[in-house]
Amino acid sequence: MTARMKEKDRRAIEADCARLIALYANLNDAARWDDVAALYAEDGVMVRPTAPDAPTVGRAAILAAFKARPPRTTRHVCSNVVIHVESADEARGESAMLLFTGAAEPLVGSFHDRFVRTADGWRFAERRGSLLFT
Repeated sequence: MTARMKEKDRRAIEADCARLIALYANLNDAARWDDVAALYAEDGVMVRPTAPDAPTVGRAAILAAFKARPPRTTRHVCSNVVIHVESADEARGESAMLLFTGAAEPLVGSFHDRFVRTADGWRFAERRGSLLFT
């Protein structure tokens, strides 16, 4: 956080970025792929926890990747969200993730995010998932 940034501004950025994390989980569980992809910057990067070496780059490619998935019922639970404000236009964050998919065992992992302020508000510049254990 820059020395000139006011505490209320820092807290507002933290809240906006934490809201993106929650929206991502809820929209993903509702299979609202257009809305999920819209949470990314145009040149955003998505790295799924199940494919850490295969980044998907660009909002259009991210949308296509979600639409290519077979239908499934999921529930993402995100917690331990910590946002670090780097400037008025950039932040990064970390959160824990628990994914329930019905028949399969739950997946436990985390996300490391970079956020950027765009003309449309805060968006994911990069969302990098990883699995800790299942």
